[in-house]
Amino acid sequence: MIGGEGNGMKKRMSAREAAGLVRDGSCVWLAGGGGGINDPCHFLGELEQSFLETGHPRDMTLCHSAGMGDKQGGGADHFAHAGMVKKVVGSHWTWSVRMQELAAKEEIEAYVLPQGVMSQMTRDIAGGRPGLISRIGLGTFVDPRVEGGCMNRRSTEQLAQVLEIGGREYLLYKAFPIDVAVIRGSTADEDGNISYEQEGIVPEALSAAQAAKNSGGIVIAQVKRVVARGTIKPLQVKVPGVLVDAVVVDPEQRQSLLTDYDPSLSGEYRVVTEDEDSRMPLTERKVIARRAAEELGENDVCNLGFGMPDGVAAVVKEERGLPPVLSVEQGIIGGIPQGGSNFGLVRNPMAILDQPYQFDWYDGGGLDVTVLSFAQFDRHGNVNVSKFGGRINGVGGFINISQGAKKVVFVGTFTAGGFRAQVEEGTIRIMTEGRNKKLVSQVEQISFSGAYARENGQKVVFVTERAVFELTPEGVKLTEIAPGMDLKRDILDQMEFVPVMDEEIKIMPARYFKA
Repeated sequence: MIGGEGNGMKKRMSAREAAGLVRDGSCVWLAGGGGGINDPCHFLGELEQSFLETGHPRDMTLCHSAGMGDKQGGGADHFAHAGMVKKVVGSHWTWSVRMQELAAKEEIEAYVLPQGVMSQMTRDIAGGRPGLISRIGLGTFVDPRVEGGCMNRRSTEQLAQVLEIGGREYLLYKAFPIDVAVIRGSTADEDGNISYEQEGIVPEALSAAQAAKNSGGIVIAQVKRVVARGTIKPLQVKVPGVLVDAVVVDPEQRQSLLTDYDPSLSGEYRVVTEDEDSRMPLTERKVIARRAAEELGENDVCNLGFGMPDGVAAVVKEERGLPPVLSVEQGIIGGIPQGGSNFGLVRNPMAILDQPYQFDWYDGGGLDVTVLSFAQFDRHGNVNVSKFGGRINGVGGFINISQGAKKVVFVGTFTAGGFRAQVEEGTIRIMTEGRNKKLVSQVEQISFSGAYARENGQKVVFVTERAVFELTPEGVKLTEIAPGMDLKRDILDQMEFVPVMDEEIKIMPARYFKA
């Protein structure tokens, strides 16, 4: 039932009218996800158009806890015009291509903070506290003693400071006022109460709205429909109308860039999952996924990261059934994590939590094991995923996940840039070696600190298609090589450092390389 107009809903307005509420110099908090997931793109498009036509609003600060965008001008890229923003703080930049370009050209201040830190920080801003105190980020590029999260020369502000409490180091991520919170839900009633029944994730929308209101700011919500007062059950309300100033309706609102609407992704009902035809093809990616899956215990609480780790879910489902608890940082527990631009969504989820609470659980050690991608790792066990090849990628939830999990499994191909391999019956053959070495003397940026991991007793494993390594007190140790690989030619000559090695190195089981 569509309602509101006949009852004089004062909060309902057009996207352009809502855009007119945003003032020059505002700090705008954008709650949502990458790949167009929970992206209030209708409102953002009108805000962008307002700037292009009038030059206002301008000189804004944009904050987003997740990788807002779709690589097609959506999400954060609606703000990617010279003069529209002066500063951007985001956890993940890969989806906002134009904003990356502005940062590379030094036209904006560009900062990266961990996704969990940003998501949780909205609660501290709402509560009037000085900031978020956390151990997440210590020893990485967001540590003020390293790079302080600054991603270009123009960025000089220190967003965090080191504290010592009870003899342990922490980072204080400083709070700041939010002038405008932009959120997205599924349904609003005439009082502006917002529910999320058709959304696949629930980001920090409530906390961001509370933070904006307690900062003296406003909250703009985009929804798919408006219903009569009293239609939404109280327990379904995620953001109460008392916090909402403007409701913008977009009847064409999609769940994500890829998906118009799939009820199995929002948990409205369960579907029968894919059959044998969905099996992962036998490539180097499947070899890596199979070996990484060996690190998952039957009762482990697991997280699988973006990119190559999504193959682990496919392999485990194919070959031994899903482990009891798979989770993703966007707040979802159980089900089958989706890949590609639908990363963050889960088919047949068991539970969908507000994102900040998932990160509380992760930060406190709730994860038994995580599987994450690497772009580079070095002799000290440091890993880089955030900045390489001149691109600002950011980290998303990588730092929270990797520093909180008891065991971390990093996955990736041994080299990059033209690398090709052929998996044969029981072995692997390198067809074309990659131009770029990924096992380097020193990573370009520290997204994961090997020293921090050793200090905290984490088990760290690196899995590639031709070799497996572990982090030891002496450094990175080569523990396994694939059948048919030549130690010198295929392993050591393709690295920038010599790993720790025993006299005899284990051969990876041939079953990883068989159909």
